[in-house]
Amino acid sequence: MLRIAGLAGNRGRNLMHIADLAPGGAEVAAVLTDHESAPVLSAAADRGIPTEVVERGDDTRADHESRVRDHLNDYEFDLVCMDGYMRVLSGEMLEALPTTLNVHPSLLPAFRGEDAHEQALAAGVRTTGCTVHVATEELDAGPIVTQEAVPVYEGDDADDLKRRVLHEAEFKAYPRAVRWFAEDRVTVADGEVRVEGDEAGQFPTRRAVSDDRSRTLRYGENPHQDAALYADAASDAASVVAAPQLNEGAKALSYNNYNDADAALDLIREFEEPAAAVIKHTNPAGCATADSLSQAYDDALATDAMSAFGGIVALNRPCDAATAESIVDSFKEVVVAPGYTDGALDVLTETENLRVLDVGELTERTDALTEKPLTGGRLVQERDDWAPSREDLEVVTERDPTDEEIETMLFAWRTLKHVKSNAILFASGTETVGIGMGQVSRVDAVRLAAMKADEHAEGKGAEGAVMASDAFFPFPDGVEEAAKSGVSAVIQPGGSVNDEDVVAAADDHDMAMAFTGKRCFRHD
Repeated sequence: MLRIAGLAGNRGRNLMHIADLAPGGAEVAAVLTDHESAPVLSAAADRGIPTEVVERGDDTRADHESRVRDHLNDYEFDLVCMDGYMRVLSGEMLEALPTTLNVHPSLLPAFRGEDAHEQALAAGVRTTGCTVHVATEELDAGPIVTQEAVPVYEGDDADDLKRRVLHEAEFKAYPRAVRWFAEDRVTVADGEVRVEGDEAGQFPTRRAVSDDRSRTLRYGENPHQDAALYADAASDAASVVAAPQLNEGAKALSYNNYNDADAALDLIREFEEPAAAVIKHTNPAGCATADSLSQAYDDALATDAMSAFGGIVALNRPCDAATAESIVDSFKEVVVAPGYTDGALDVLTETENLRVLDVGELTERTDALTEKPLTGGRLVQERDDWAPSREDLEVVTERDPTDEEIETMLFAWRTLKHVKSNAILFASGTETVGIGMGQVSRVDAVRLAAMKADEHAEGKGAEGAVMASDAFFPFPDGVEEAAKSGVSAVIQPGGSVNDEDVVAAADDHDMAMAFTGKRCFRHD
């Protein structure tokens, strides 16, 4: 366990934050200050941390440092962390101590000294931050261990910067540096700091994300929540964030509109053929591919026209007049497409408050990762770009799927990836016929998909359909329920301890079943 001796001059908020976090299992063994009234003394005492006071008197710096060492000799420690300790330690003192760290409220070498915030404001910089460095005899000049940046906003004063740098920079960087030392990853030699494993790559050990506010939204998911849209200026991918709204008189997009439109765009990018999807609450109400865009839209809408009311339409081809005429036959919130013909725009812009977004050419994705914010952090993962080919399918039933069923399986999987788990999708040809999403029971998802196919689909149904499941069937009941609706084939990951029973149930109903070997959960 790494033990820390803290040298503090005032509140010692960084030291107390480190004590509370215990990064890498480190603990603060003692806190020493040179002011008997320093608030850090009571803060440390509240945490059961021993404290020492060595006030600066009329003695020389050497004598003072000797007394400091005498007080610290009663404790075992491996690292010294300074926090507002307004003394430059001598070379002799630093030699006598283990590695000594300090945190400075600027991005060194800029703005050394006590008035770093004032210097930053006077210089007019738009970014400042903090630096954790190894202390040397030279003020604010030792080798850098880590840094953290924060923005400087219009109207900031020194107090604003002090608060932001402390909470958004120092509270991140200092514990990070301590954790590295606790994990024995830091080498300090020849005036340099090396950190083992502090590499970049797809998942770097540190992430610095900077987005610019694009616009303030009317509200968030609900009217009582404020919201804003931030844009990644470095991204050149087709996106709803950068898409111009072609009918300028319509109301601006809402938080939910952006969220749903992004989900819709993600889905239709799966297909090379003309494709259309209708999205509601980030789930597809229907999706289809066809020889023409208008036919693809009609097939997608027919899956669940009732649920598609007020939804988002996404197309993977420039929207033509025929498709536009079908879209405006019922109420939709947003249309997303890589361009529009003049005839299509004439039709779409006549509908009040139908937002029309041109996302531009659907080029290959450049964003390989997706992320989700959590309280206190965020999850980052690779985007799920995998979809099976014919060669990836392992047929496990007595009956082989037909060529048509295999084609439907492959279409269904690409669509299923965009349905919230637990997810079941019924498809026929290359169009959806029923979708069961967001259920906590897989068999309930099957029942929902069957109900949608039988009661909501127009001109199609579950009879002879292919069922796709985003994860394995834990029991045969899901297959049994699907058989009641006339499902003829199943695509699923496989991998359940009950696979043998599930396959047997499929054989009992003359179903074809193929395993993909991979699942496609979507929990956001």
